[in-house]
Amino acid sequence: MTSRPHIRTAARIVLAAVFLGAGVLHLMVPGPFVRITPHWVSNPALVVALTGVAELLGAAGLMIPRLRVVAGWALALYAVCVYPANVQHAVDGLTSGTGLGWAYHGPRLLFQPVIIWWCLWASTAVDWPFRRSQAAARVPPISMERI
Repeated sequence: MTSRPHIRTAARIVLAAVFLGAGVLHLMVPGPFVRITPHWVSNPALVVALTGVAELLGAAGLMIPRLRVVAGWALALYAVCVYPANVQHAVDGLTSGTGLGWAYHGPRLLFQPVIIWWCLWASTAVDWPFRRSQAAARVPPISMERI
């Protein structure tokens, strides 16, 4: 684990707040989310409501130590599953000219893997890249006495 657990705790709190906010928005203002749902998803309104519930449960799970790792994996999987909606939103916005531009969609699409990692790291499901590898841990440090 990182030598600064307070950073991981802060990252977890921020992540939980983001998912809490997104979950509330999905449930209270579903229209924009329904519009960006890919056409092959049946019953988009229900899917948007379920994603809102998933975000709320994930946010709560991040704050409960016993559920933290499971919530991290679930939210990472969620971030993978909603990626098609992000792509659809980008395609629709860029082709229609009425949505947000590439300056918004490009970073958003590129940031999705970071969000996936963030879910896993903040939940303590993974330590990468902050944990020393097992091989590095076995190699003794070089001391000036041995030189």
